[in-house]
Formats: sequence, structure tokens, C-alpha cells
Amino acid sequence: MSDLDDHQTLHRLLGGYLLGGLDETDTELLDAHLAECAECRAELDRLSPVPEMLQRMPDARHLGGGAALAVSPAARPSSQNIETLLSRMRAEKFKETRVNRARWLAVAAVTLVAAAGVTYGIFTNNTTPPDVPEAIPSVQLIDARFQPAPGSGLTGQARITPKAWGVEVSLDVTRISGNGPFLCLVRNRGGQTEQAAVWGDTPNGEAKLTGASSTKAADVDAILITDRDGKVLGTATVT
Repeated sequence: MSDLDDHQTLHRLLGGYLLGGLDETDTELLDAHLAECAECRAELDRLSPVPEMLQRMPDARHLGGGAALAVSPAARPSSQNIETLLSRMRAEKFKETRVNRARWLAVAAVTLVAAAGVTYGIFTNNTTPPDVPEAIPSVQLIDARFQPAPGSGLTGQARITPKAWGVEVSLDVTRISGNGPFLCLVRNRGGQTEQAAVWGDTPNGEAKLTGASSTKAADVDAILITDRDGKVLGTATVT
């Protein structure tokens, strides 16, 4: 198995890691991976509020078909271990910001020197045209409108942004009905689904949030929104 396959496999375990659903072997493997992988630490930081949010929901003990959602404090990795990883990630992010700022200043200095050289060339009748920078291609965003399921009034839009590790999914939906927590699922062209986001009931039936999936953009078939019982409320098909 390649390093990329290992990374994707361990990346999918982050939810179980936070919810305490991994056995000791998988927990140790993910601990070692998180110590080396900044991307997974960032994802862990993004997902870290979810267990507490689910614990506080009155109906969080049961999701769909009466199946229990196990959020066992005893089975979870220790809060100290999680916080240590998140602190390291934040420190590295701060360090990266400083490095990027220093690089930006260096580029600005080089640009000023280059501009001075071009100006000198103009005033000395140097007709050699400056190099034209190569255009950087923009990220191709994918927008899809939700079609409500029978009996549902859900409407809105999903925006899919391709990433190196999969896709980012931004939701802007209204008229959500049913019982939460609600799930955003990414369905691939083979029919498999992967959870991208979860949220609770909203008083006005609206939701604006961003989730993520390891499914590659070219493999995304549709974005689904379901209630806690797994009932599909709306589908945004990617054409």
C-alpha cells in the first residue's frame, strides 16, 4: 500500500478517533500519523467540537433506526493527547504564517529591484520587453442546486471546491424539515457515501456551513442532506 493510500485510510478514521470508536491498534496508528501529518491535525481541529455538540443534543443518543451513537469518554483518546496535537498544529500554523510573511517581503523586495531595472531600461531606450508571468489556472468550482425529496421543501445550493485531499463542500440551504442532527453526505459515482458535515436543528430551518470529504472532485455524483433517521431531504446532482 502506498503512502497516499495509508494517508487516506487514516484520514477516514478521524471521526471514529474523536468519537471513541477505534480499537487500541487503530488509535495508536492514528496517533503516530497525526504526529507527522499537518493536514490530518488541521482536520482534527475542525472536527473537535463535534463530540461535545452531539453529547449536548437531547436526542444525540439515537441516530436512525434506533442505532446508538457511541461517544464514550472512556474509549476516546485522552483530551490531553488531542489538545497536545491541536496545540502543535496551531504553533506550526503560526510559524508557517511568519515564514510566509518573510517570503512575501522577500518577493516584494525582488519586485522593487526588478521594477527599478525596467524603469532604467525605459530611460536608456532599452526596448527589450519584460517577461510576461505565466498565468496560474484558477480552481474550478462546482455549483449544484438541491432538488427536494417528496414531502420535503428543502431548497438551496451546494458549492464543491476541489482540494488535493478531496473536496470542500459549502452548503447554503433553507426550509430544512425533520429532526436533527442533519447530515451532509457526498455520494460518489459508485454509489458509496461519505459524511462531510453534521449540524443540529436551526430555529428558522436554514443552514450555512462548510464540510469536507476525501472523495475526489471527478468522482462526486451528488450531495445529499438527510435527517437523523437517514431520510433524504434533498439531492444536489453534479452534472
